Amino acid sequence: MDVSKSWSRALSLGYGWKILPHPAHSQDQAPSEFHLFGPLKRHLGGMAFETEDDLISELRNWFDNLDVDFFRVGINSLLSRSQKCIDLHGDYVEK
Repeated sequence: MDVSKSWSRALSLGYGWKILPHPAHSQDQAPSEFHLFGPLKRHLGGMAFETEDDLISELRNWFDNLDVDFFRVGINSLLSRSQKCIDLHGDYVEK
């Protein structure tokens, strides 16, 4: 038995807790990260950097030029996406 199953079993027996399965596409990132990686991936797509400093410079530029509502909009979308996940009993949720 792997450690996570052993830990889950101990919690179930010791506290009477029900351990819910962890969906493959869960929201286990910080809320600020939830909305971050897709747009960042699209922005960096196709770019090549000669040095790490070039990459860091591009990242700083991208963050400096984000719209002031970028994170607010992303975090606010968590509620509806979380509800979809609940309604689908943890199945994968498309936008």
